[in-house]
Amino acid sequence: MVSAENTDNAEVCHVKGCNAPAERSINYKKISETDLQLKSDSNRQVHLCKDHYREFKKQTKTSRGLDRIY
Repeated sequence: MVSAENTDNAEVCHVKGCNAPAERSINYKKISETDLQLKSDSNRQVHLCKDHYREFKKQTKTSRGLDRIY
């Protein structure tokens, strides 16, 4: 089995200035609620590295909690 890091077509993080391998992909509408600056605005899915995914979770903690309640 080949890991994603060893393939040539592995996705990279879409945040400006970051070239780390992507761990997760998030819908663009959810990313627009945060202050993360993206490389381009044309994608429906945004790929995030581990560090930027953690930042996304911190910034959307209260809204995600409200979504679970309602």
